[in-house]
Amino acid sequence: MGAEPDYEPSAHHGTGYGPDDNPPVEEFFDEEQDTRRSRRPTREKQRRRRRRTIVMLVVLVFFAGVVFGLTLFLRDLLGMNEIKDYEGAGTGSVSFTVAEGDGPMVIGTKLETADIVATSKEFVNTFAEESAGREIQPGSYEMKQQMSSSAALDALLGEEGTAVHYAAIARDLRQNEVFDILTESTGIPRTEFEALAQNPAAFGLPPAAVSLEGYLHPGEYRFPLEQDATSIVTEMVDNTFATLEDAGITDPAEQYRILTKASIIQAEAGEADYATVAGSIQNRLRADNVETSGLIQSDATVTYGLNRKSYDLTPEEKADKSNPYNTYANPGLPVGPIGSPSKEAIDAAANPADVPYYYWVTVNLDTGQTEFSSTLAEHAKYVLQYQEWCGTQEPGRCG
Repeated sequence: MGAEPDYEPSAHHGTGYGPDDNPPVEEFFDEEQDTRRSRRPTREKQRRRRRRTIVMLVVLVFFAGVVFGLTLFLRDLLGMNEIKDYEGAGTGSVSFTVAEGDGPMVIGTKLETADIVATSKEFVNTFAEESAGREIQPGSYEMKQQMSSSAALDALLGEEGTAVHYAAIARDLRQNEVFDILTESTGIPRTEFEALAQNPAAFGLPPAAVSLEGYLHPGEYRFPLEQDATSIVTEMVDNTFATLEDAGITDPAEQYRILTKASIIQAEAGEADYATVAGSIQNRLRADNVETSGLIQSDATVTYGLNRKSYDLTPEEKADKSNPYNTYANPGLPVGPIGSPSKEAIDAAANPADVPYYYWVTVNLDTGQTEFSSTLAEHAKYVLQYQEWCGTQEPGRCG
């Protein structure tokens, strides 16, 4: 609003009054207030203005969203967002299998699904342009993720992509489990591997060995397509011998003993506790051990002899001396390994930690938390803790 007018009585002012006819003071202020009220918008007008403003903003936001969504839709429809091909040789490592009878289109689809190439269509086009009449052979290939179609084709056709049989052997697997994997990955009948296990001496194992158990070294293997069962087993056994020698164990009898210890460590402990469990087992094997009288008391060894995997043993099973793997009833090590130990477990068996413990128990199977003790009374407390944890689990979790 502007400044108030200067009402000095004068003939030059168009007030409607003469010089001697000044209006009453009350009339002047009433007139001024009416003028101000006429200039000020009412509350209803203000509310209407605000509503109009809000509606306009909502409409604008909605319109902007529609335009943005339509733009994305059109880009997708026209393929403008589609990555037609990756660049370069890719990253990481992934095993890729080409099955018997797979053609370029099937292979391309599998490659796209595994995120090895961006699109099957581009791979098929690249195959048509660059294969020069060569065919992709069945087998397992070491590939990378997000490779260009050209790089993926080179891996499948070139020297780096030589077809192989891929087999992943996890640590702690038993001989029969390893044979299952080898048969599945290579197509070689399981009976061929079983026959080889009947003659462990043929692979350099000591006379005490009753099978190939423990010597089928864990790891990732890529066997050439023409490799037979004998050469496959030889390769795996040689890897075990090399690991033992790297740990400083060269005598065949001592290798067998260390491998047997390592297989128990592998089954009983998490990697962080390998050395401590190894030290505890070593204490139990000492001639002056009066705490357990030479008994290792490993559930894993007993259940191996019973041909099952379980932590649940009956008193009768623990007392059964006829089980040569029963370390509750028979002092010392069992008659042989109970699985395939890792390099880390073998190193721990060869170099046990110097600890005062005789007992260990994993009180939480999810976290691997393991508690150690020097006396049976202390150990019993941890066993109770384990049992309480088991009480919170689904039936069979601790069986």
